[in-house]
Amino acid sequence: MNKVYPDAAAALHDVFDGAVILAGGFGLSGNPENCIRELAAKGTRNLTIVSNNCGTTEKGLGVLLAKGQVKKMISSYVGENKVFEKQFLSGQLEVELCPQGTLAERLRAGGAGIEAFYTPTGFGTKVAEGKETRELGGKPCVMERAIRGDFAIVKAWKGDRWGNLVFRKTSRNFNPL
Repeated sequence: MNKVYPDAAAALHDVFDGAVILAGGFGLSGNPENCIRELAAKGTRNLTIVSNNCGTTEKGLGVLLAKGQVKKMISSYVGENKVFEKQFLSGQLEVELCPQGTLAERLRAGGAGIEAFYTPTGFGTKVAEGKETRELGGKPCVMERAIRGDFAIVKAWKGDRWGNLVFRKTSRNFNPL
């Protein structure tokens, strides 16, 4: 196994239309800019992007939104992107809002092989609509399903052949998850 590639084009050579992409970063900090630019250049379409946010109108994941490559966003924050707003309000973009801690745990659970978990976060709100609920430890909880992606794009200083990453002078935030 060797997960080291010479550049973003080689690393993303097999990304397909309709893929689920897990994207690191927080706002515009720690974004995998090289991978985002390569996905934009490839023109891969109908992507589901899982990230805490969707960038701004012209930066970060907003680049993919502006090119119409994103079908669905799973995010915890969506407030700084006019293209996102327009696509969402027109029905062109499907959106799943998820509380930030829950999003982080759904990603972690997916990586750990955990299918679902219960959390009190979101109980009694739109986030809980259509989801299983139950009381645990005297608290009403919502069942949240793990998130797994087809690909993950991250910003790290270096990585080894097994996929272990070292972060240096970049935001770890959602990149390790």
